[in-house]
Amino acid sequence: MDAFYASVEQRDFPDQYAGKPIAVGGRPPRGVVMTASYEARPYGVHSAQPSAEAKRLCPDLIFVKARMDVYREVSRDIRAIFERYTDLIEPLSLDEAYLDVTEPKQGPPSGTLIARQIREAIAEETGLTASAGVAPSKFLAKVASDRNKPDGLTVVTPDDVMSFIAALEIQTFHGVGPVTAQRMRNLGIHTGADLQAVDESDLVKHFGRRGHFFYRIAHGRDTRPVRPNRTRKSVGAERTFRDDIAEPEVMMERLEPLAERVMRRIERAERRGRTVTLKMKSFRHEVSTRQVTLDRFVRSQSDLLAIARRLLHDPHPPEEPVRLLGLSVSNLTDPEAEVFAVQMELPFP
Repeated sequence: MDAFYASVEQRDFPDQYAGKPIAVGGRPPRGVVMTASYEARPYGVHSAQPSAEAKRLCPDLIFVKARMDVYREVSRDIRAIFERYTDLIEPLSLDEAYLDVTEPKQGPPSGTLIARQIREAIAEETGLTASAGVAPSKFLAKVASDRNKPDGLTVVTPDDVMSFIAALEIQTFHGVGPVTAQRMRNLGIHTGADLQAVDESDLVKHFGRRGHFFYRIAHGRDTRPVRPNRTRKSVGAERTFRDDIAEPEVMMERLEPLAERVMRRIERAERRGRTVTLKMKSFRHEVSTRQVTLDRFVRSQSDLLAIARRLLHDPHPPEEPVRLLGLSVSNLTDPEAEVFAVQMELPFP
């Protein structure tokens, strides 16, 4: 979807927001931008940006409070459209998903034609625009979907795969973040064509096991299937505060509702986890995390809070006031594994 949260707000409140630069998220000076409308993006406004910085770049920027319940409802409507064509749907977020339409439930056996039909249905039934990428693999489909936003459709045919990859900037590749991109540039790798020219052994030498992946992806070898039942890896919640917090006990008070939210989401997902991560962001916007992996599952909100307290004080509470706290549980598995683990803890007679 195109600027999903912002587009929903512009659709629902056209007199206030249509055609104007808006940012969904918290207001300055404490907030963070979740999504920026396309009218705001030319000014340099983008997601995960401090709201104060966004406002400085775009003085006319309008901040809108997020309505997650509405976005989830619209996401369900879009999912229903997908399901008319395939059951092989792998959601990545509320506004993004992979679809395998090799054998569609209806319509022509053509990814391009089905993508057009889906985009038309989304526009007609939700009033929103969607961009799509059609390609032989997940990596190429994801890259293609970002090429002609907003309201675009990019098709990469099997015959075009190598030339399409060759023209990509190196930071476009899956798994290549800013640090890895700079390392590649230092090696003279700036584009997909440069990456295709490097031997696999040399990539492994410089990037370890990831070198194998970079080599395969550069040569169009991505066999990952669309996984409709992909297991969730972590569940978390975080909050940015209006005022900085310096006292550990106040931090614990702020962590209580986060722990309640995390456990509620875990129960809803029917999962259990062993790894707990505490995230803290200082007033200088410096992020730090503390993590522990248990030999048992986190079983309750009080259990999670006790672990959070331990992480907060080990080795000592934050030395600087914090503006954000986050709590997550990962290393997830299904509840049946918990039953087995509890049984294994019982002593033999």
